[in-house]
Amino acid sequence: MKTARVLLALPGLAALAWGVVLFAEYALPLRPDVYGTVGWIVGGPILNDAVVAPLTAVLGLVLARLLPPRWKAPVITGTVITAVLTMVAFPLLWRPYGTPPMPGLHDGNPALGLALTLAAVWLAVVLTALTRRVVPPITRDAPPITRDAPPVTQDAPASTPSDPPGTPADRPGS
Repeated sequence: MKTARVLLALPGLAALAWGVVLFAEYALPLRPDVYGTVGWIVGGPILNDAVVAPLTAVLGLVLARLLPPRWKAPVITGTVITAVLTMVAFPLLWRPYGTPPMPGLHDGNPALGLALTLAAVWLAVVLTALTRRVVPPITRDAPPITRDAPPVTQDAPASTPSDPPGTPADRPGS
């Protein structure tokens, strides 16, 4: 197991080392724009870990307590997706041409694109919650549901006389 972990960690460490080499080529010698880049590289994870992730977690906990069961999972999922999409779109929303130019990227309206994407996400959330069926948990009192077992109804006894004693359908003491 230890060997597998080391083998899995090696490509990640190699990619990290390559990123450091590329950043050193870009940043040295120091120029004024390097400080802005360092601000984004350091500030992004700090902003995510200190602000966005805790707010998303608190909102998810509040929603989990307030919403009915069929709405919990879809709404919490939609909330997390909204936070991620907003973070990805933030550089383009903050200032025009906030990222290196790519063909076709700056042709559109990033605010409209984010709004349409979030509308699609929340439409999927609503449709999922409306069509979702919440299955009640199985209790120990109910017999197991199998394909070949006849359905148990309220007016029919759960066990038949041909069942051997001690089956789950028997009541204690019988």
